[in-house]
Amino acid sequence: MQTPSSSSKQTASAAQYEDSRLVPLWRAWLEVAGSMPLDKWLKNTVRQYAHSGPTSMPEYDEVKKHNKFKTPKTFAPNAEPEAVESASLSLAMFSALRFQQLATALEFAYRNQETAIDWLQWDLEWQHRDVQAIVPVSFWYWVQLRVNGDQPKKNQAQLRDAEDRRKFFNQFAAQATPENFHIYLLWYGLRPQWADLLNARKTVSNWDDKTLQHFIQQQITTPPLWLRVQKNADVVDVCDSLQRQGVKAQLDDQQRLSARGGVGVHSTEEYKTGAVEIQDIASQQIALTVAAKPGQKVWDACAGAGGKTLAIAAQMNNKGALVATDLHEYKLDELKRRVKRADIFNVRAFVWTGLEPLRLPKEIAQQRGFDWVLIDAPCSSAGTWRRNPDARWRFDANDTNELIQLQQQLLTNAAPAVRAGGHLVYATCSWQVSENEQQIEWFVQQHPEFSIQSQRILGVPELDSDTMFVAVLVNNS
Repeated sequence: MQTPSSSSKQTASAAQYEDSRLVPLWRAWLEVAGSMPLDKWLKNTVRQYAHSGPTSMPEYDEVKKHNKFKTPKTFAPNAEPEAVESASLSLAMFSALRFQQLATALEFAYRNQETAIDWLQWDLEWQHRDVQAIVPVSFWYWVQLRVNGDQPKKNQAQLRDAEDRRKFFNQFAAQATPENFHIYLLWYGLRPQWADLLNARKTVSNWDDKTLQHFIQQQITTPPLWLRVQKNADVVDVCDSLQRQGVKAQLDDQQRLSARGGVGVHSTEEYKTGAVEIQDIASQQIALTVAAKPGQKVWDACAGAGGKTLAIAAQMNNKGALVATDLHEYKLDELKRRVKRADIFNVRAFVWTGLEPLRLPKEIAQQRGFDWVLIDAPCSSAGTWRRNPDARWRFDANDTNELIQLQQQLLTNAAPAVRAGGHLVYATCSWQVSENEQQIEWFVQQHPEFSIQSQRILGVPELDSDTMFVAVLVNNS
């Protein structure tokens, strides 16, 4: 098992957890928690706390991996103190959000040391508001210990039993092993009640114990910002140019481009001209699964802002037809802007509600359907928890059941648009079996004219990215 002093430092070594501004900042967040994502709230809030006076000068790059905040055009040790302070406070807030239930568990166990605790039952009764019952100084010390390891509290006067808490924390940490699975999940920011879901994923994906443990441990780290090169630009040249502009860009052994800090990608010439797009590597792999050729007809049914649409279009060289639909017009407006920036001319976008089969455009009807249909279905987004830790606390079984019904509706209404011999690609950004393999099983039972060509999990645990799922089905009619 990774110790508190090793694994946790990956997430938040730059944050200052005894910064007094964290207490009012955390209180302010708790008042709105659940109503908006933390990153959006911080954009509008954190600077007023940073402006109240710097107390530290941590490294900036850890927060930049979230790509949540606009940065100065250059960043050096003498960069704007307010930007540095915003980074430190924001990073601490992300860590607190990851470990808010663990901190609650530690406080409960510390105050009930003579009681044997059933952690699954405790979790079933746990409410988000329980976090508010912890004295803020105690809460932040638990977070500090989890992130930075066994460290005495600098200001002992703030928490007179700090030394007792530190000793208790070390005892609790020793129990956080895979053999004590519920405590192990708490330790890595996951709820004990999700144990069955995780074990179901392990079984279906044929993972061994170490792979599951790696998957769980990755849930407290932030993946890099993955980038995709467009307009036939050379990836090495793009990487070099981004580095010259202050982006900490790098290529892996397969020439895949990512950024791990430095200047924000949005400010670079490559982004402004459409030579590079921000897209998680797992999402890129889904787009490549839609193996569209120039001249073919493709439908991206749940296109959103068009990340996968752009990647699919890149394979088609502006030849053929690419229809992009979504329920929300504002997302399609952003898609159109991105398509224009990328010099793509074969994309047609319009609203599709998913409530009934698509009325095929004339040129598609002439060949009796699309060659490829992609359903990037609305889902629980469990695969994005590494970037969006607050999403895990909104995860709810009842919501998942509603999403499953919606996913089945979309599959049913998109299937008639796939021509004979064509392919239907189903994808989610979730690792839940119920949203993925079980949906595919249900669909082929309902539509025996389709057969499964492939299905797999993408990203973590194999890649340092989000976790996604993709299945390819063939219309054999």
